[in-house]
Amino acid sequence: MKNYKTEQEEFWAGQFGDEYILRNNEKKIIASNIVMFSKILSRTQNVTSILEFGSNIGLNLHALSNLLPNVELSAIEINSNAVKELKKIDNLKIYHQSILDFTTDYQRDFSLIKGVLIHINPDELQNVYEKIYTSSKKYICLVEYYNPTPVEIPYRNHEGKLFKRDFAGEMMDIYSDLELIDYGFTYHRDPVFPQGDATWFLMKKSF
Repeated sequence: MKNYKTEQEEFWAGQFGDEYILRNNEKKIIASNIVMFSKILSRTQNVTSILEFGSNIGLNLHALSNLLPNVELSAIEINSNAVKELKKIDNLKIYHQSILDFTTDYQRDFSLIKGVLIHINPDELQNVYEKIYTSSKKYICLVEYYNPTPVEIPYRNHEGKLFKRDFAGEMMDIYSDLELIDYGFTYHRDPVFPQGDATWFLMKKSF
């Protein structure tokens, strides 16, 4: 196995990441994603390219391609088995690597990260914020567990693997040209389109 910089990278590249694929390979997740992303994309204009950080098997990308059939999609993914599933998606540009190793090759209209920042080593967050920011030409979307102050919580009996905080607020504090366009909450008890209890934030670069 490759030597990674953080224990969190090894965690998701290995067996736990493989097990995550099996737990989350459900079509109903795509349906819920379509509903959520339709709200988010309704606040955007002229999105022709999207880069997702930490795509796993592409459940978000499937939803986005349904909403924007002609969009150019790209994915960064660390887990080898997840990449095998991503390769089944037509015309998808795949970066099989850790987010921490990714270097932006060109900017997309829309940079997305969903349920991934919570699993990044806190010491590397500013590094990841910079990658998300520089990869975006226009819009940035974060969908993560929110907490007003940084806190660590146990994750499936593992320590040091899940951290909640105000990720969007921290990014806007660092990058003064980021403007909050909209935000919303997804609820696990939604009777029709449930999602994890996450908060989404749509930001735009102001010029």
